[in-house]
Amino acid sequence: MARKLFGTDGIRGRANEEPITAHTMLRLAMAAGARFTRGDHRHRVVIGKDTRLSGYMLEPALTSGFVSVGMDVVLVGPMPTPAIGMLTRSMRADLGVMISASHNPYYDNGIKIFGPDGYKLSDDIEYSIEALMETGHDLAAASSAQLGRAIRMDDATGRYIEFCKQTFPKALRLDGMTIVVDCAHGAAYRVAPTVLRELGADVVALGVEPDGFNINDNVGATATDKLREAVVANKADIGIALDGDADRVILVDEGGRVIDGDQLMALISKSWTAQGRVANGCLVSTVMSNLGLERFVNSLGVELHRTPVGDRYVVEHMRKNGCNIGGEQSGHIILTDFATTGDGLIAALQVLAVIVEMERPASEVLRVFEPLPQILKNVRFGESEPLELAKVREAIKAGEIRLGQQGRLVIRKSGTEPVIRVMGEGDDRDLVETVVEEIVETIAQASAA
Repeated sequence: MARKLFGTDGIRGRANEEPITAHTMLRLAMAAGARFTRGDHRHRVVIGKDTRLSGYMLEPALTSGFVSVGMDVVLVGPMPTPAIGMLTRSMRADLGVMISASHNPYYDNGIKIFGPDGYKLSDDIEYSIEALMETGHDLAAASSAQLGRAIRMDDATGRYIEFCKQTFPKALRLDGMTIVVDCAHGAAYRVAPTVLRELGADVVALGVEPDGFNINDNVGATATDKLREAVVANKADIGIALDGDADRVILVDEGGRVIDGDQLMALISKSWTAQGRVANGCLVSTVMSNLGLERFVNSLGVELHRTPVGDRYVVEHMRKNGCNIGGEQSGHIILTDFATTGDGLIAALQVLAVIVEMERPASEVLRVFEPLPQILKNVRFGESEPLELAKVREAIKAGEIRLGQQGRLVIRKSGTEPVIRVMGEGDDRDLVETVVEEIVETIAQASAA
């Protein structure tokens, strides 16, 4: 059955408009609490948030809902999304909740829910929570004596800082390195600079003055211009850009050149292959990752598994197939040896370890493979379903034949807006551009008919 409230990464929308309202969050907490109340032990939920103004509205609404069904609430304040997964598991909590809309502007917000194993909930569990919210069954309030309690956890930040540092090789330090880190005025504004400093780096921190409105505002992983300028101006060795909830990372080398998630996955795969650490000989990424990545990891003896777009699909495939490296071109890097979801800071630390060991500039270390030309264009459509039309299917088939074994096409509807994304890649840029443009024109004509 289709879910109405949950999307591909939790619940997301405009703050103080449905479903991101205090009323709906109260109902959500009651339903999730009822769904995860099992046994006679004191039940516990960990709640974290990023730095958006609306977090002050959503946090108490969720707290009230959980307390009303008898769950104790541990409030940890602004913390990265992966920290909530870690704390949920380490504290043996029944649930973890992160209040964040990731890389979206401040006026959006959202909810990501983690189960007791620290992983995000499955589609089936999310549907069961929605069903409880709709029917109201099994949402009985706790008795007066069984109400939950809410406490603030003062050492949550310290716990996560130590956890991150433990993922960095104990024999290595960052002494002598100048690192610019852009925290997007988001959830990692305290922890990321601290981790890097305590490992020995000289840190230049950007995006560490959140005011409730400036999260992701021309800073962070989706807007790297300021980071690139700061790296060059400070003659830094590397730049690290996190997004609003720090579950993704983009790096910048000493010359100000941007390094995407495909290159990071390639580097980590290369390093871990040499150490014999790549589980089941596989790397998991999405259909959007460059064909150059696939060819490179294949040369290492590692098989690339592709999933639909969305880090939840990557994680699901990793768990099912026993893989420990996965991610997206956009910078979600999932390393299940350490974390249950994308963790931008931990991924950056793995890359820094390689740079320190090799004693070479970031520009030489991070350019692991030569990407194939990749062309992405969007075409808007109306009420029709152009991808179901024979003319469009014929154009796509013809394009696939022209690209042959040396290229590929990925054509999909956006999950957030009425556009079809047409991506083509191959060794011959001119051919790829021609094929993509022809398909875009065919879709546009079909939509207008």
